[in-house]
Amino acid sequence: MHAVILAGGKGARLKPYTTALPKPLVPIGDNHSILDIILCQLSAGGFTSATLAINHLGRLIRAFAGDGSRWGMQIDYAEESSPLSTVGPLFGLKDRLPETFLVMNGDVLTNLNFADLLTTHRRSGVPLTVATSPRTTRIEFGVLTLENRRVVGFTEKPSFTYRVSMGVYGMSRDTLQPYPVGRALGFDQLILDLIARRQPPVSYDFGGFWLDIGRPDDYDEANRDFATLQELLLPEPDRVLVEAR
Repeated sequence: MHAVILAGGKGARLKPYTTALPKPLVPIGDNHSILDIILCQLSAGGFTSATLAINHLGRLIRAFAGDGSRWGMQIDYAEESSPLSTVGPLFGLKDRLPETFLVMNGDVLTNLNFADLLTTHRRSGVPLTVATSPRTTRIEFGVLTLENRRVVGFTEKPSFTYRVSMGVYGMSRDTLQPYPVGRALGFDQLILDLIARRQPPVSYDFGGFWLDIGRPDDYDEANRDFATLQELLLPEPDRVLVEAR
């Protein structure tokens, strides 16, 4: 099993933490970085290789991850000469990728079973599988239902639950074929393109822990709770291995 980790963003929303470090290398707890945790999880899940798509401060990611041997994996790199958004870096990898593979953002903390996601994607035959998590938004006002300006309904402070993308995907190599190398494209546009081509992606519903380290508040939460999160995110052998390093 192969994974592509998107690690080329500037992490602008997470400044000042990302002024000197790329976001995947910001420390979580005393002995870990986000990328370290992800690679431990992938290795424990049976992934044997990974490609790191890098750009901003990519030399630091190369120095940290090396060839991947410390995680029992083979790691190679795809370096952007210009920002290509989230899907664009994959277009230059078409000849290097297996028929199906995992793609994930390099700033995600989750206990999602990556191997099961990829296996489910393989069996489905769809071009893209999107890991999704439920989120609930509460409206702090009374909401009116209107018909021709007449109030026909009223709900006091309703809550709406919906599913959001976790930034983790199962993908098929054929999905990349229509796009030229060097085109900047995000997963939002890819999903809309697939829907327009009547090849809609499917959801891999997940209800466990998921935290996107996108803002200082998210980062502070991860560090504040990491004593508990460590047991959730890292199997015991990996916790011992990482702490020994």
